[in-house]
Amino acid sequence: MDRKAVRGWVMYDWANSAYATTMIAAVLPIFYTDVAAKTLDKTTATSYWGYTQSIAMLLVAVMAPVLGAAADLSGTKVRFLRFFCYVGVLSCLLFVFVRPGDYGMASLLSILGMLGFSGGNTFYDALLPDLVPPEKRDYVSARGYAYGYIGGGILLALNLAMIQKPGYFLLPDSLTGTYVSFVSVGVWWFLFSLPLFRHVKDRPVPTRWTIVQYAKAGFSRTWQTLKEISAYPELAKFILAFWFFNDGINTIITMAAIYGREIGIGTGDLITALLITQFVGIPFTLLFGKLAERLGSKTSLYLSLAIYVVIVILGSFMQTALHFYLLGFLVGFVQGGSQAIARSIYSNLVPPDRSAEFFGFLNVSSKFASIFGPFAFALIGHLTSSSRSGILILVLFFILGIFLLTRVDLAKGRAEALR
Repeated sequence: MDRKAVRGWVMYDWANSAYATTMIAAVLPIFYTDVAAKTLDKTTATSYWGYTQSIAMLLVAVMAPVLGAAADLSGTKVRFLRFFCYVGVLSCLLFVFVRPGDYGMASLLSILGMLGFSGGNTFYDALLPDLVPPEKRDYVSARGYAYGYIGGGILLALNLAMIQKPGYFLLPDSLTGTYVSFVSVGVWWFLFSLPLFRHVKDRPVPTRWTIVQYAKAGFSRTWQTLKEISAYPELAKFILAFWFFNDGINTIITMAAIYGREIGIGTGDLITALLITQFVGIPFTLLFGKLAERLGSKTSLYLSLAIYVVIVILGSFMQTALHFYLLGFLVGFVQGGSQAIARSIYSNLVPPDRSAEFFGFLNVSSKFASIFGPFAFALIGHLTSSSRSGILILVLFFILGIFLLTRVDLAKGRAEALR
C-alpha cells in the first residue's frame, strides 16, 4: 500500500468537504433563501431549493455511469476526477456574481457545483479499491470522512466568522463575507486536491479511441452492467437498500439548513449547529470505522440508520435553536460513519477490475433514487405551505433501507465479486 497515495486520497475528502459544508449544508442554502430568492416567500424558496437539488442529482445520474465505464476502459480515473474537481471549483468562484433576486442563476451554479462534487466523487470512491487492500478499507474509508469533517469544519468556522463578524476581516458587511466564503471554498478545494493529483497516478490503457468511441463504449458497458447485476445477487440487494437509506441521508444534508431557516432559526444558530455536526463527526466517524472492524460492517450500519430514524422524528417537532443544536449533535454522531461504512461495504461487493464502472452505476442509480427525497420534501411542503409535513416521509426511507439491508450476505457477496 502506497502511503503517500493513500494520504493524498484522504486529503481530497478534506478538500471537497468544504463544498459539502459551506455550499450544500450551511451557507449557500441560507444565502439562497435570504438573498437569491428574496423575492419569493420562505416556503416557496425552500421548495425551489429542493427542486434544484433534484435536477442536479438527475444530471449526475445520467452522466456518472458512462464516465465511470470510460474511466475504467482508458485507465484515467484521476483525470476525470481532476476535471470534475475544477468544474466544482469554478462554480464556487462564480457565485460572487449572484445578486438579490437571482435565484435562477443561483440554482444553475448550484447544479454545476453539484455536478463537480458528485461527479468527482464517483472517481474518488472508485480509487479506494485501487489503493487499499480489503482488510483496511473500512478504516481508511472512515479516515477519509474524518479528514473531511476536520477540513470542512475548519473552513466553515472561518466562514461563519466572516459572515457574523465581517469587520474583523476588513469586510464591509455580512453579505460580502458570504461572497468571500464562496470564493474560499473554491480556493480550498483546489489547493487541498493537489496531493491526490500529485501522488495518485493513472494507469492509462494504450488505445487510439476517440471521445465518441469512449462514449459509445461507456453507454454499452453501463447497459451491460445493469444486465449483469443479476450475477451479483448480494450486490444487487445492497444497492436496493442503499437507494433508500442514502436518499434519506442526502435529503437531511441538503435540506436541513433551509428547513431551519424557514421555521425561524437564525443564520448564526444554523451554521453553529452545522459546525457542531462537523466536529462531533470527527471522532465518531473514526469510532464507527473501528466499530465496524469489531462488530462487523452491517451491525454498525444498522446502528447508525436507527439513530437517523430518531433524528427525523425529532426534527419534525423542532422549534428552537437548542433543538437544532441537539439534532446537529446526533447527525454528527452517525453521518460520517454511516457513509464511510456503506462505501466500504460496496467496495467489497464489486468486481475489483471494474470498480469505476460499478461505482458509476451506484452513483447513477442512487442519484436517480435521491431525486425523490428532496422532491417529496419540496412538493409536500409546497402543497401544504409547511415543510414539517414533508420531513416525516424520510422515516419510510430509512426503515425500508434497514429491512433490505437485513437480506444482504456480505461474505457471499464478496465471493461473488471475486469470482
